[in-house]
Amino acid sequence: MNIGHIDLGNRPVMLAPMEDVTDESFRLICKEFGADMTYTEFVSADALIRNISATTRKLAINQAERPTAIQIYGREVGPMVEAARIVEAASPDILDINFGCPVKKVAGKGAGAGMLRDIPKMLQITRAVVDAVSLPVTVKTRLGWDHNSKIIVELAEQLQDCGIKAITIHGRTRSQMYTGDADWEMIARVKENPRLTIPVIGNGDITTQDRLSEAFGRYGVDGVMVGRASIGAPWIFSELKAGIYPGFKVPSLSEKFDCLRRQIRESIDRIDEYRGILHIRRHLAASPLFKCIPNFRQTRIAMLRAETSDWLLDILDSVENDILPSINL
Repeated sequence: MNIGHIDLGNRPVMLAPMEDVTDESFRLICKEFGADMTYTEFVSADALIRNISATTRKLAINQAERPTAIQIYGREVGPMVEAARIVEAASPDILDINFGCPVKKVAGKGAGAGMLRDIPKMLQITRAVVDAVSLPVTVKTRLGWDHNSKIIVELAEQLQDCGIKAITIHGRTRSQMYTGDADWEMIARVKENPRLTIPVIGNGDITTQDRLSEAFGRYGVDGVMVGRASIGAPWIFSELKAGIYPGFKVPSLSEKFDCLRRQIRESIDRIDEYRGILHIRRHLAASPLFKCIPNFRQTRIAMLRAETSDWLLDILDSVENDILPSINL
């Protein structure tokens, strides 16, 4: 699969952009476990052109993680064009436009998935961004605003006409947020449109090898994007690819615990101990490593209350060395 001049190989599996999740360290770890492309946290166009430091830091890319896309969102043409030019100067491989974020603080203000209620402006922004930069421009969006407005088949064609090089579709409406099942039949309808020639990337509920195989085999997408299933489990890319793609195997429990330890260390190194631990708690709380452990509630509470790296790492050591060996996995 190619996005412009970027060759992602056959049936790529990509890391989705996620706010407060896909920082540089996390992206690199996912890359090492088999992610074929990574995306930054989404970047506010308005904050970027105001040179807000917390936003500009999101543009940093590690050469080892490439190919990497920087994703921007906004609701007005001018700021989006200006932000796109700033992003181009940061030299990502791809510029992605976020028309899919469903959260109220974004969609409620008309950006992200909010653009699904103003298609003419969405197309205007897309066309202007494509014209403003030499990077391949892609779009990530949803099926529509709600159940009564699943417009993605027609919309994908309109966005292609604006000049985008690929489209990623999350198989839910904005109204669904992240509830219910992703509708891969709708994603397949986009792919089946004979007038659509750009790659179609599917997103939503890819958590197992069977679902990955189904996405490519039954629904015919060109690529797959993995989001929430990677939180607390960046090794999921190896798990999904094991036995399907050459050279991949399911990581051992020890490797997974080492990965969490690395995330803790790198989060602290990137920020500081207090805020680094706060940041990593989301990953620890979501990690499937602990879901198999009965009566884990008190240990989980202690883990999420830990205030120092030594404290937190001691708990992880205890879980790996004392608790897991005593249960039948």
